[in-house]
Amino acid sequence: MRVADKPLVSIVVATYNMAAYLPLALRSALDQTYGNVEVLVVDDGSQDDTRGVMAPFLGDLRVRYLVQENQGQAVAKNHGIREARGEYIAFLDADDIWVPEKLEQQMPLFFQSGSVGVVYSRLAYIDETGKELSLADNQLFRGRVSGPLLVRNFIGFGTSVVRKECFDRLGRFDEAMRMGIDYDLWLRFSTQYEFDYVDHPLLLYRVWSGQMSNNCKSRYLSGIAIMERFLKQYPDVVEKSTQEEAWAHTYVGYGQCVHRVDRRVAPALSLYIRALRHKPGYVPAWKAMVATILGLRSFGR
Repeated sequence: MRVADKPLVSIVVATYNMAAYLPLALRSALDQTYGNVEVLVVDDGSQDDTRGVMAPFLGDLRVRYLVQENQGQAVAKNHGIREARGEYIAFLDADDIWVPEKLEQQMPLFFQSGSVGVVYSRLAYIDETGKELSLADNQLFRGRVSGPLLVRNFIGFGTSVVRKECFDRLGRFDEAMRMGIDYDLWLRFSTQYEFDYVDHPLLLYRVWSGQMSNNCKSRYLSGIAIMERFLKQYPDVVEKSTQEEAWAHTYVGYGQCVHRVDRRVAPALSLYIRALRHKPGYVPAWKAMVATILGLRSFGR
């Protein structure tokens, strides 16, 4: 397919005080082997040298630099979506990096089926210096994914490419949310569209100390609120047994987080018991209870 015949992909890069990493992210977006792209950098009121590091990129006609007052990631990403000219929208956080073939490998999955609204991929973790740490080996799902998605968010945000019509039909990011905005979006889109994925890492996800996602207690509370709202709005999309598994899984993870952060046994045990009320035979909950009682530290879900 000639470049001129390829649908335009709008790459939204929302950034706040990421001057140290932003050039690497932009270079990885502009160096895609899939030729027809535009890059929208939405500067959410940065106080560092973001304007300075953007200067060398502004001569590239594919790049647009949009500046707004600091209003948060959801507002910034929605700004980019509104300005996007492409039929497809991809997201890249300013501290992450795409592999050159990312879009080239993902876009054909849209052409195979008009029912596919989101295509994502695996990811690999890197540290602050760019050294690769590990490959994310979690289970991925394709097709109608509301059930498994309710159990856990298995979609790395920066791996995603989305049909723009998904936003037109089902709305953009919820600007009232501080965390979990992508999880809320994927659940909503899963009610109307199929998902697909490329089964190898196309994103290098940077792990560093200042990330919002490091606040696990707030992340779980946000996730619980998102699940509750989703089930209230779409009560018949996910089978009851899967809903119970999702709650059990979530409360075990929340309990492990509380135990790890607060180092208190009673609140963690209370959350494990809550998980078992949803699914009495849920083995991870029983294992977490035993580990907590024995004073063993849990490391994640």
